[in-house]
Amino acid sequence: MSDVLEFAGVSVVRGGNTLLDDITWEVEEGQRWVILGPNGAGKTTLLQLAAGRIHPTTGVAGVLGEVLGAVDVFELRPRIGLSSAAMAERLPADELVRDVVVTASYGIVGRWHERYDELDHARAAALLDTLGAAHLSDRSFGTLSEGERKRVQIARALMADPELMLLDEPAAGLDLGGREDLVARLAALAADITAPALVLVTHHVEEIPPAFTDVLLLREGRIVAAGPVEITLTAANLSETFGLPLVLERHGERWSARAADKIDRGMPSPPLASE
Repeated sequence: MSDVLEFAGVSVVRGGNTLLDDITWEVEEGQRWVILGPNGAGKTTLLQLAAGRIHPTTGVAGVLGEVLGAVDVFELRPRIGLSSAAMAERLPADELVRDVVVTASYGIVGRWHERYDELDHARAAALLDTLGAAHLSDRSFGTLSEGERKRVQIARALMADPELMLLDEPAAGLDLGGREDLVARLAALAADITAPALVLVTHHVEEIPPAFTDVLLLREGRIVAAGPVEITLTAANLSETFGLPLVLERHGERWSARAADKIDRGMPSPPLASE
């Protein structure tokens, strides 16, 4: 397998519930994918599969040229950068930010007796600077705001120079300013030709950074549509994904969506009170 991700007929069943149903999907080098869908659509499960954290119940899941179930996932996982709420919960609250980032070199959580050279520390510092978090280096991770934690997590995910970068709802819980700052930084990362293949999970089209190339729309564990953003992200596909009529609008390189009102649906509007 040569693709970054190559899933063929993949399903995931847990406790009698089908979380993913017959997923066939490929991610190639240089692509930047966003996965959109409502709660319970299977987005996080798909990301866990891509991260080698779970195995498919049926089908074949290829990750970085290896097949899950036929590869040592402990050798595979260091090649994948992951930023998620579950990962954030594992990071020690009392650990200094610079150590939170540098420990990714060994694929571990928490400093112990391992040694790092100056190049490791320099890379960690440079990544924090790129994410606008250099001033947090000597802070304890547990003292950071939600937005600051998200930036530190992304720096950590990039530390080991991964071949694949997975971002699970990176803007969740951020205020408007924090979201826009993060989207701009992710756009810069996506535009960097040396950056790894990127897969970002979100509920909101407003959080799709410019320079993301492709979109996968999920509903109830099944793919609604997948392909280039320009032709796949449509009001019809988005409405089917979220189960209600939606209006999709583009603003330069950004998107927004809202529920369709009666006028949007071609229905007569109610008369005004004065009429």
